[in-house]
Amino acid sequence: MYYTDKKLQYPVRVEKPNPLFAKMLQQAIGGVEGEIRVCMQYFFQAWGSRGPVKYRDMLLNTATEEMGHIEMLATAVALNLEKAPVALQDEMATDSMVNAVMGGMNPRHILSTGLSAMPVNSDGVPFNMSHIYASGNIAGDMYCNVAAESTGRTLACRLYNMTDDPGMKDMLSFMIARDTMHQEQWLAVLEELGPEHLPVPNSFPQSKENGEYSYNFFISTKDGVVGDQENQAWTSGTAPDGHGKFSTFINRPLGEEPNLGFGRSDTFGQKEQALGSAAGIKGKAKDLYEQVTANKS
Repeated sequence: MYYTDKKLQYPVRVEKPNPLFAKMLQQAIGGVEGEIRVCMQYFFQAWGSRGPVKYRDMLLNTATEEMGHIEMLATAVALNLEKAPVALQDEMATDSMVNAVMGGMNPRHILSTGLSAMPVNSDGVPFNMSHIYASGNIAGDMYCNVAAESTGRTLACRLYNMTDDPGMKDMLSFMIARDTMHQEQWLAVLEELGPEHLPVPNSFPQSKENGEYSYNFFISTKDGVVGDQENQAWTSGTAPDGHGKFSTFINRPLGEEPNLGFGRSDTFGQKEQALGSAAGIKGKAKDLYEQVTANKS
């Protein structure tokens, strides 16, 4: 159950309405780095959370906070559209607000919402819920959350730098601060779990994985030279989980060239692909001859 309040989580004011900035703010609402994404991600992680209740409660609190951020941004979009024109008469072509429309304002802010925000990104693409990551693994989800807040904070910093409106800078300063907190809280969970949470999931016994390749950094260069990857934090020394030591591996084919044989007649490939056809047998014989010749050399 959720509650709402008539007041915003933090003051939102716009001194100089800017339809172009309204379009930019849409990225913070419906973009892959935006608030709808983290809000839904934290909710679904919480709703599927098993184990210690404290993690579910933490996620629910933060998800609900993110709903407030969406409300703030939607309000900011509407305020930035306050003086946007709804007509494009020729005699108004020199007007700065009309120029804003002609120069890139999202026309759907007029056509679809009557000068309000939408659940879309800055290109007008609707938010895609496939960007929600809720694996049911608390450590895996925390890493996803750190990445989400990191990209979200980066976006907020860029928006802060794009505007000279004091009100918008104040709102974005608050949101940047909250992104700092959210990054730190997810990292605090990982720190609390300790290095024992690695590798994720730690519930799968490492004895069942091919340990020969668990801590190799594959070098996939044609010259087979380690180069500047030598003695890096990810190529030498003890791995963060404490279970193995990093090393380098000059990548090479470990398997055979795939050969799927003849096709089935009921899948309707060409005759040349089918078992038993003259063309197919001829092609297969040619393949075998070339393979034997290559092996001898």
